[in-house]
Amino acid sequence: MGGCQMSTNIVKISPGFEKIMPKDYQDLVNNGPYGRKLALSDLGSFKELIEEHPLCAGCGLALSQRLILASLPDPEDTVIVGTTGCSSLSFAQVAIHNIHSLFGNQNAVATGLKRALKIRFPDKTKDVVVMGGDGGIGDIGLGMVMHSWFRGEKFTTIMFDNEAYANTGGQESGMSQEGAVLYMAPTGKKFPKLSLPEIARASGCVYVAAVNPANSRRLGKMVKQAILIARELGPTYIQVYCPCPTNYKFKPAETLKRAKEKEKDGSCPVKEYFSPEAKEFVERLKEVTR
Repeated sequence: MGGCQMSTNIVKISPGFEKIMPKDYQDLVNNGPYGRKLALSDLGSFKELIEEHPLCAGCGLALSQRLILASLPDPEDTVIVGTTGCSSLSFAQVAIHNIHSLFGNQNAVATGLKRALKIRFPDKTKDVVVMGGDGGIGDIGLGMVMHSWFRGEKFTTIMFDNEAYANTGGQESGMSQEGAVLYMAPTGKKFPKLSLPEIARASGCVYVAAVNPANSRRLGKMVKQAILIARELGPTYIQVYCPCPTNYKFKPAETLKRAKEKEKDGSCPVKEYFSPEAKEFVERLKEVTR
């Protein structure tokens, strides 16, 4: 799908080549989300931006990624900036422009990219969305993440929070719960889970949300409004709790059940914060769409 950032016309198949293109490509051109206003309620009626991936069975991150991609306001005008982690293993299967940055510097890359796109396309909105895990956003990359917030950069940062370094074997991370028994924490983690939503709010994010994939429409709504708010006002942050059956040793079929339980017991609560300007902006959006 190279070049889809320039125009949806570029993703069309050249006349005479329709029958020899791979079926997935034909389906994406004819039934994909580019240039269409779709919602999560439309899932199943269009070719999705990700369908196959190499992630584990029951992976909460894979489900969250699917829902996020289906919620992008304008996928044809979106670039994802990722970094090393479980999510990076699946981006090769995503039919959208994406950048794999060096571990932890994804928000610095996104800053330069967002500014460059503004210069290159002054009359067109180009969304930049950072997606990364515990290490890239909450631990190793936190410095660059926070400085993008301090500067008021106008893009959305999304953390896939699986409460461990799942990609490298399930070691303790800053996002692991206190007491969790993991590699590098055989007697239980010794300090509480990093309060990144509160840090994001204090660092200048105008919209902050913590959510999980158990309620798909709620997640989709938060993703869409985070991107729309970032376009106009400044940095936004979403933290998605993504239960990891592989490293937390539960059955793949129990992923959503676990997400609901941890929301209910308060260990991974759903939160939402709007700055006054963001609240006013969302209210204006509601008036326009009525």
